[in-house]
Amino acid sequence: MKNVQICCIIDDDPIFIYGTKRIMKEVDFAETILVFNNGQEAVEGLMEISQSGELMPEVIFLDLNMPIMNGWEFLDEYKNLPNHNTEKTIIYIISSSVDPRDLERVKNYEQVNNYILKPITPDDLSNILKATKT
Repeated sequence: MKNVQICCIIDDDPIFIYGTKRIMKEVDFAETILVFNNGQEAVEGLMEISQSGELMPEVIFLDLNMPIMNGWEFLDEYKNLPNHNTEKTIIYIISSSVDPRDLERVKNYEQVNNYILKPITPDDLSNILKATKT
């Protein structure tokens, strides 16, 4: 199974980030892992990538509850990013929330592929790899 070229984690929890990166290495999930600690950092970082003509991440793992700019606000901004390959990016909401309103609200964002409950597991990553390479 081929791994993804660039993966991005947008989350403010250092323990989640550390654990997720370890699992990603175990299953050889991604060549490159970008990490942003909130939506604002992510928008600015992805804008920089976009403007320099580099490839955008193939997969983004997005937390909903973060300071400065939360996941919902990021999604609203992400739609406006000028880039030649954002349509190839798959976004997964990664959250500990099981609020049915969040699950319903995700449906309003066509760029969101799925909603995964924390913590992320090796099986989650394997399933994502299978889905992205078909």
